[in-house]
Amino acid sequence: MAHMTVQEAIDQALAEEMARDPSVLLLGEGVATKRRALVDAFGAERVRNTPLAEGIIAGTAVGAAATGLRPVIDLLFAPFLCYAMDELVNSAGKLRYLSGGQFSFPLVTMAMTGAGWGVGAQHNHNVEAWFAHAPGLKVVMPASVADFKGLLKAAIRDQNPVLFFIDIGLAYTSGDIPDGEHLVPLGQAVVRRPGEAVTLISYAKTVAVCEQAAQTLAGQGISAEVIDLRTLKPLDEASILASVRKTGRAVIVHEASRSGGIGAEVAATIGEHAYDALKAPVLRLAGPDAPAPASYPLEQAFVPQPDAVVAAVKRLLG
Repeated sequence: MAHMTVQEAIDQALAEEMARDPSVLLLGEGVATKRRALVDAFGAERVRNTPLAEGIIAGTAVGAAATGLRPVIDLLFAPFLCYAMDELVNSAGKLRYLSGGQFSFPLVTMAMTGAGWGVGAQHNHNVEAWFAHAPGLKVVMPASVADFKGLLKAAIRDQNPVLFFIDIGLAYTSGDIPDGEHLVPLGQAVVRRPGEAVTLISYAKTVAVCEQAAQTLAGQGISAEVIDLRTLKPLDEASILASVRKTGRAVIVHEASRSGGIGAEVAATIGEHAYDALKAPVLRLAGPDAPAPASYPLEQAFVPQPDAVVAAVKRLLG
């Protein structure tokens, strides 16, 4: 078992996959500057800094993927993905289908998102639901150090384009990673804490918020199950429904704004397939429909906190 930060886990995943498969390459904004060890190990041909031109970076990666390479691109902050929407959504996401399956597009796009660094609204915007809505794309947003490594490795090996969102508030948190090969399959949620009275469903940094809330609730005699979605598309509906059918109650928590968010998709899935098991309405706790503030205290207020989760659970329990 090794102990490391999220950033170290990402570096380790990249190094292992580049050593395993010579078709894997890394390009993006500052990647060769930030990850000198990868340049030293694999050379400047496979680890390349690029101009600050997100559309060109993504377009180059789509072309590289179509010719048999496995590019990983780093576009830094999630709002910058706006400049690469055509390449990622209209090309990477659709061309495999349009080719009748003759081509594959193994492309990983990394971007940081969420509160934690006070970088302001133009750098902090949770846009994961945009890409979950786009056909042909997969969307990953880990919460634990081990999952950052295991999911990134799985994303690089996938035959489809994957959006890999790094919650900026988790970037330098640390944790344990199993020794040896560590892969986490895309599309599989995980139960972080078992419970019987209510299901708390989340991803990224708000998984820890739910775990803190569950700890508080346990001290009050309320058993809460915590599910970490890990992959937002494909969504692990089976794990969600199994938990809700057991507890009869669900609270969905995420930092992204409420309107049209991942929480709405999860709530609809529960309503369609587990309505008969519900003992109370499904609740959503989310960030406000407003640009993110640059002030660190205000930014933290932007994110649902454990006391709000505890209060929501108590409302459900009456």
